[in-house]
Amino acid sequence: MMTPTLQLHLDDTWFQVCELSRLTPGRGVAALLPDGRQAAVFVDRSGRAYAIDNRDPFTGAQVLSRGLLGTAGGRPFVASPLLKQRFDLETGRCLDDEAVTVRAYPVRTGA
Repeated sequence: MMTPTLQLHLDDTWFQVCELSRLTPGRGVAALLPDGRQAAVFVDRSGRAYAIDNRDPFTGAQVLSRGLLGTAGGRPFVASPLLKQRFDLETGRCLDDEAVTVRAYPVRTGA
C-alpha cells in the first residue's frame, strides 16, 4: 500500500514534497523546490494542506514556514515570525498590506 504524499503544482507538473505523515498539523516546514526557491508547507489541524513561498517579502528572509497559523474572517493564514504580517494560505495575499502577496501553490495529496 502506498503512503500518501503531499504534492505541489509547479508550472505544468506535480512535484512530490514528502510523505503526508511527516507533517505535523499546525506547524510548517520549508521545502526546497527544483528551481532553488523554497515553499512553506503547512497542514492545518483539520488535515488541509497549503503551500506558499517561504520568503517573507517584508524582510527577504526564508521564514514563513516557521510562522504561526491562524484564521481571520474564516481565512487561514500564517503570521510571519519576524514582523508578524499575516499571509492568506489560499491566495498568498498579505492581510495587513493588500499591495503585497506571495505565491500560493496548488496542493494535492496522492499515492
